Amino acid sequence: MRGIHHSAIVTSDVERSKRFWRDGLGLTELFDHEFRGDWPTLFGAATDRLRSVFLGDADHPDSGIVELVEFDGALESAPGSSGPRRGFFLLSLERDVEATLSGLADLGFADDVRRISMSGPGGSTVAMAVITAPDGVVVELIGAPQ
Repeated sequence: MRGIHHSAIVTSDVERSKRFWRDGLGLTELFDHEFRGDWPTLFGAATDRLRSVFLGDADHPDSGIVELVEFDGALESAPGSSGPRRGFFLLSLERDVEATLSGLADLGFADDVRRISMSGPGGSTVAMAVITAPDGVVVELIGAPQ
């Protein structure tokens, strides 16, 4: 069985989203291209044009890709709730939690950060945090066991 190739996020502001995912979380821009296709049939889109930006790790392309998608006329997200919702839940990344949150704050992404420490393997402690990315995707950061 093959792994997951990519996860796609429809964004209202590609440049802002690139600052979060690329500049804040350290993903590399692998691809930025506009495609014309029958997106109304495939996705129910209002246009035949989409912009696709692939972000990932150029040294480990099999580690997964975050795709930022821009559709003209995309619908706004439904208002979120404060707890877990059915459907897509979050993207989880292994990162130095405090350094990553500090870098995101420097870029203006500091709202709604929640942190915990939990017991890890062999009595270690693991730092964890969640932050909401532009367009409402929850991002979980998991630190190395200490």
